Amino acid sequence: MTWVKICGMTNLEDALVAVDAGADAVGFVFYEKSPRCVTVETAREICSKLPGNVERVGVFVNEQEDSICSVVDAAGITGVQMHGDNEDPHVADLVVARRPQVKVLVAISMNRPNPQGWAMKWHPDSVRAFLLDSGNSSKHGGTGNTFDWNAAVPVLNDIKKVGRVVAAGGLTPTNVEEAAEVLKPWGVDVVSGVEASPGKKDPEKVRSFMQAVREYDRKVS
Repeated sequence: MTWVKICGMTNLEDALVAVDAGADAVGFVFYEKSPRCVTVETAREICSKLPGNVERVGVFVNEQEDSICSVVDAAGITGVQMHGDNEDPHVADLVVARRPQVKVLVAISMNRPNPQGWAMKWHPDSVRAFLLDSGNSSKHGGTGNTFDWNAAVPVLNDIKKVGRVVAAGGLTPTNVEEAAEVLKPWGVDVVSGVEASPGKKDPEKVRSFMQAVREYDRKVS
């Protein structure tokens, strides 16, 4: 089945809604400029009350391994998403070497030149999946905008030769099924598409998103 992450969690209520709806992972943004940024303490409190089988992904922008590992330990994070424009692929190697249990996702903006070339700079053993987003230089994610899925298929096919692909960027309950049919990703990631406002989820949208993904899974199974 398609792996699903509901990102931008800021409170326990929203995280539990996502878990109850069937999400595989929830995400916490540790980037001060994001309207969805949470403190380590808030993330730890939420993580401590989630079922053990739910992945807890911390989103970081251009951070070094020391600070990433510190947050991983303090908040109870099980996955790391590296989401900056100038990420150092070697940082992923160091994080995995120091915290072997942590899975690394690498965000790649489909608006950057040569996304597949950037994907190939990362060591495949250090990366669980590449998250393909529609971020720009001013907003790294959560833009609510999609990239051109059909035009991106050749690029995606190249990236799939390197590792798994997670589709993100502007996904909603009404378009995620179409995105999955075109892109055939290993997983999908949503933030603004299931929000009532930045940092606050709409429970009905969360449930509808999960239903749409599972409907796609039934069609292709």
